[in-house]
Amino acid sequence: MFEKSNATLEKLGAVITTREIQQEPKLWLETLAICQQHQAKLADLLASFELKENQKIRVIFTGAGTSQYVGDTLVPYLRRMGDTNRFEFVSLGTTDIVAAPKDYLLADEPTLLVSFARSGNSPESKATVKLANKVVKQVKHLVITCAAEGALAVTGKTDANSLVVLMPELSNDKGFAMTGSFTCMTLAGLLFFDQTDQAKKIDYVKTAVKLGEYVIEQEDQLAALVELDFERIVYLGSGPLSGLAREAQLKILELTHGQIATVFDSSMGFRHGPKSFINEKTLVLDLVANDPYTRKYDLDVLEEVHADQIALQTVSIGQVSGHEFTGQRFDYPPSETLPEGYLALPDIMVAQVIALLTSLKIGNTPDTPSPSGTVNRVVKGVLIHEFE
Repeated sequence: MFEKSNATLEKLGAVITTREIQQEPKLWLETLAICQQHQAKLADLLASFELKENQKIRVIFTGAGTSQYVGDTLVPYLRRMGDTNRFEFVSLGTTDIVAAPKDYLLADEPTLLVSFARSGNSPESKATVKLANKVVKQVKHLVITCAAEGALAVTGKTDANSLVVLMPELSNDKGFAMTGSFTCMTLAGLLFFDQTDQAKKIDYVKTAVKLGEYVIEQEDQLAALVELDFERIVYLGSGPLSGLAREAQLKILELTHGQIATVFDSSMGFRHGPKSFINEKTLVLDLVANDPYTRKYDLDVLEEVHADQIALQTVSIGQVSGHEFTGQRFDYPPSETLPEGYLALPDIMVAQVIALLTSLKIGNTPDTPSPSGTVNRVVKGVLIHEFE
């Protein structure tokens, strides 16, 4: 796919999605520069909170769909590597907040609402900002978005309590499925809130770039997996990679328009019922953690499913370290070991490529995978009710 001409890809209905996946590693370097430029402004915004002694700032990462899964991926990592003496990190969908604001917004908790949005025009995203301003006594906004002309960016730029950070222009995906927008916004969350030394974070980004480029180079290996006669896919992971598994399964669900059945779960949680999903036409893929302790549990469930011989194929995805899975593996080349927050970037590219190739395999067009038009790039038909 990545070696095909644009003309050939256009005939397949895949030129946009293919090129947007291919360019992601380059966009991560642009995101690094952007976040460095905005770090001081974010520090000023956070310093403007009026806090009681020992009071924390509640940081809510929010968005809808893929944008929510940015927060789902970030929060487990930041609870370990963020400043938890200063912040309480939470991931909440705008869809949850809008439907039941009293259950999720705490009036007396100083709150930084971090809105992730590709377009910034989703009705729930706009409504969540208004609800937070209405319900929370002290709230400020960090808008991380890919569209300068989107409603969140335009409104945020005129609000003294908001900071708008625009991701690289090319991260504003034109395809149906979010790809570069997801990875750039995830990286921005890491760069802003991970307490790791700045030089080390730069090293992590550079390593992630190399691994992302490797994913593109290994298209043939992933294509061979896609050529198997499967009808179902399972994505598993632990910690941050459990949140990422949800985004991974959404990619194939979206690009195949539901023709491939999918589930996601944590590696350990999968045994408690969801394992029943597996049949002889199921691919099981586990995003294996680099943390030595967590990794054992990822490998345990892989070995269990492999030994059961109930799946068509069981695959580990990850960096090589210690005891490895005895079944099929997608291994990155030797490199600096990445913490899971940063490993998520190349990992999701693997899932994106699998989704792209599977969409074409079943005769779909990845750029416009919903032939009925009932599922849209920016959600439509949402009625926002007045909250009193």
